[in-house]
Amino acid sequence: MSFYLSFTPGAKEALKELKDSVHLEKRFKVVSKALKFLAQDPRHPSLQTHQYFSLSGPNGEKVFEAYAEQDTPAAHRIFFYYGHTRGEIVVFAITPHP
Repeated sequence: MSFYLSFTPGAKEALKELKDSVHLEKRFKVVSKALKFLAQDPRHPSLQTHQYFSLSGPNGEKVFEAYAEQDTPAAHRIFFYYGHTRGEIVVFAITPHP
């Protein structure tokens, strides 16, 4: 089953910042590829998706973290939860890992 991605305003802004920055072109490509994998299969092995227990969605949904990059300084992570519509994934944060 493939999914469709919805983005919160904050996630849209983070993606736009990556896209618009010449210095972050490589990061934008990596994040875009990870989003493609997420839409195809949230359990894709390269994403290393796992539940993130420190947060919950706006209505108490389970939150998951997916890796866009690994073993890279400031590697980006994608945070999401499953929407109320069948097949929907809500991406609410795209952020560098501290």
